[in-house]
Amino acid sequence: MRIVRMIAYSLVVLGAILWGMVGFFNYDLISAIFGEASIMSRIIFSLVGIAGVTLLSLPREEEECYCDCTESHLN
Repeated sequence: MRIVRMIAYSLVVLGAILWGMVGFFNYDLISAIFGEASIMSRIIFSLVGIAGVTLLSLPREEEECYCDCTESHLN
């Protein structure tokens, strides 16, 4: 599960950067590289969408406590 989560986070961050570029600079990097509405751009955006849904469906990763305490403080 850890590998799936890492891949999903990476794709979601990539998607956020790409949408930020569209929002701030009106520049679609994926379309500039692969062409407008190409099959590759659709695949990349689909993978980003699947990664977002995957992160929503994965159980929350428990935080690890490295302190020397006896009571739980992770809520």
